[in-house]
Formats: sequence, structure tokens, C-alpha cells
Amino acid sequence: MIGALTRFVHKPSQSRVLFGAGSLTSLSEELARLDINRPLIISTPGQHDLAERVAALVGPPAPGVYPHARMHVPSQVAQAAVEYVRNHDVDGCVSVGGGSSVGLAKMVGLHTGLPIVAVPTTYAGSEMTSVWGLTTDGGKQTGRDERVLPRTVIYDLELSTSLTLELSVTSAVNALAHAVEAMYAPDTTPMVNLIAEASAGSLLEGVQGVAVDPEDPDARARLTYGAWLAGSCLEATTMSLHHKLCHILGGSFDLPHAWTHTVMLPYVMSFNLTPGSSAHTLLQAAFGVSDPAVGLLGRLERVGYRRSLSDLGLPREAIDYVIERAMAAPYANPHPVTADDLRVILEGAYDGGRLPSRSPAAPPEPTSE
Repeated sequence: MIGALTRFVHKPSQSRVLFGAGSLTSLSEELARLDINRPLIISTPGQHDLAERVAALVGPPAPGVYPHARMHVPSQVAQAAVEYVRNHDVDGCVSVGGGSSVGLAKMVGLHTGLPIVAVPTTYAGSEMTSVWGLTTDGGKQTGRDERVLPRTVIYDLELSTSLTLELSVTSAVNALAHAVEAMYAPDTTPMVNLIAEASAGSLLEGVQGVAVDPEDPDARARLTYGAWLAGSCLEATTMSLHHKLCHILGGSFDLPHAWTHTVMLPYVMSFNLTPGSSAHTLLQAAFGVSDPAVGLLGRLERVGYRRSLSDLGLPREAIDYVIERAMAAPYANPHPVTADDLRVILEGAYDGGRLPSRSPAAPPEPTSE
């Protein structure tokens, strides 16, 4: 609640957002507004055809398509892209696809200062943030820099209709993780909580809708809207334990990014969400159940996408390494985290077993409440 002692600092995202079916047709206008005349279109190999369509919208003298983005942004991939840009007459980047494409565009922006326009096709949410990630020497590094924040984000609802149900669900849970952790971040604000609650509700409605009809345009709109809001939350707050663990698991063991979020989120939620806390209450409303972590597992089971870290291919002996890495450089978290806590969380997620116990009493609320 807001009261006489409430104090907070809120910094909204500075990205311009175009939202709606057919928004991609405005790309040329956006590039002209940003004075980008020779953009490089960045995608993964799997999005090469769509990237070529985008390049055709831009027309000459665009340098063309660079379809070499990879999950977790390996350092050698980033170095090659930066070198390519420096050797060609490029004055901006257009990322087409999910987190891998925008992640590579961000590394180009970080090293060259070139502006980025993002055209998301999944629900990752990273297009709304100044967060960059780079995988090198078997580990993932992250940071924040205003140079990597896309100047414009174009959410064309028609671009996600071809996503499989599996990718739709896991990508949506990836976005949901941003909203959940924003609710208990140490620098959360009343505005962030409002946005995060709306994001969670929209994402959950969207998942329910696409599970019934994967081509439902209203469900796709809810997922895209929820992802936009979730990315905005991530930009405004500090990441916590869930993101830390997923960065280690993905960067060190090359686990699929969205699936790793989907497996880990219920277990971290169960540990971090204390009954009576603001985050727990907000998520109870979004899920419509008394225990949001149990509610998320139930929803994943109903749509057929509950998995474990073992299913994703993580060797059990890797758990010790993940614990060591997480304890060596912890992220902010609403609860203190011990190595024993991490073992309970990770072993539960590894086996797909029971959720960890939560603390009996609510911690002090953040000063922004």
C-alpha cells in the first residue's frame, strides 16, 4: 500500500512500441524516423525466410540478412557479427525472431553503438530491456547498457501465429518469470507491480487460449501483450534467483532457454513466495489459486508441458557446479539463499519432484510498497 513513508524510484522503458496485426508494414517508416538507411537484418537460421521478407520490406541499399544468431549468444558468434558490421556499410540493426536474434543485435549495439529495431516473433520479452547476455568459456555473463536497448519494438501479432504450442507455452513462461521476479525485486515499485500483475494475467489467459486453439488471434494478442509488459518489468527491476539459475544452466550446459525457465520457475516461486507477501498475493489473484507455484505446475500439466531438468539433458552431477556458481555471485533475492536451499530447489527441478517448502512468515515488504 502507498503511505506517508513510501519512497521509490521508477524508470520506465524508453523504447517506442508499435503493437498490432500488420505493424511490420511500418518498419520502413520507423527506420527513416531513426535515420537508419542501411540496416542489417539479424536472425537465426530458422528465421532466415522471415528475415528475407523483412529485408524485402526495407529494400535496397540494405546490406541484407545475417542469419547466424544462436541461443545464449556464444562469444564467437558475437565477435563474428561485430566484425561483419564493421566491414560493411551498416548503420543499424533489425532483429527478427526471439531472444537469440535480439541478443546478437544487442552485442552488435554494445560494441558499435548502432541503433536497434526489434521485431519479436516469440514472447521472450528481452526486446524491451537494456540487458545483454554473452556466453564465453562455459559461462554466461550479463549486464545492462542503454546502448543495447532497442529504439523501437514492433509487435506484429501475425508473426507469432506459426509458433508451435510447445514454443508458445515455454516462451510465455519465460516472460512470466520476468513478471514474477519483478514483483519481489528489491527495487520494485507500485507501477511495476501493476504492470507485472497485468502481464501475468494476460500471459496465463493466452496460454489457456492457445492450448485450446493455437491459431486463436485473441490468445496470441494476450500473449504478446503480456510479453511486452513482462519485458518492461525486467527493464525496471533487478533480476533475482530464478534468472541467476537459468543463466548458469543455459550458459554452462546449453539447455534450451525457454524450457529451462519453464522447468525452474515453479520451484523458485515456491521457495521465494511467502504467504502474505505482496508478490504472493498478486500472483494468487493472477492464478486464481492459493498457491501460485502449485497453480503453475498444474497449468503446465494440463497443457502437457511439465518437464524436469533431467528431461532437458542436464547430468545430475552438474547440480554441484550450479550451486557453486550461484553461491559465488548471487543475485538479489527476497530470501537469503544457502547451498542447501539451492540443492533442494535444483534436485526437485531435476527429478520433477515436490516443490520446496516456503518460509512460514512473510519477510518485510520492499520500501516501494
